[in-house]
Amino acid sequence: MSVSGIEGIGGFAPLATPRLDPASDLTSPRGPDGASGAGGGFGDLVVKGVERLQQTQATSDQLAVKAATGDLQAIHQYTIAASEAQVTTQLTVAMRNKALEAFTEIMRMPV
Repeated sequence: MSVSGIEGIGGFAPLATPRLDPASDLTSPRGPDGASGAGGGFGDLVVKGVERLQQTQATSDQLAVKAATGDLQAIHQYTIAASEAQVTTQLTVAMRNKALEAFTEIMRMPV
């Protein structure tokens, strides 16, 4: 979820969330088995995605505590962080479901 148009509003700086660069995946050298030459593969992407999900949820939780205690000056920061955490969770669950469906379909294939 991008909040690139909000930077100029009231000095708000969007939360620092790491993003994947699809172009770098296309230009990275690949080995004969299709794996990235730099040692990054599908497993690394999954691990990074889960770490990003945990970081996003932790940020949302911290801002929720600040909002509940009255320490948060701008409530929109929590609202954006909570929405970002929700969307990230939904994406992760959808990817897990698709991977499970693919695994089930492979297991049904006759040998």
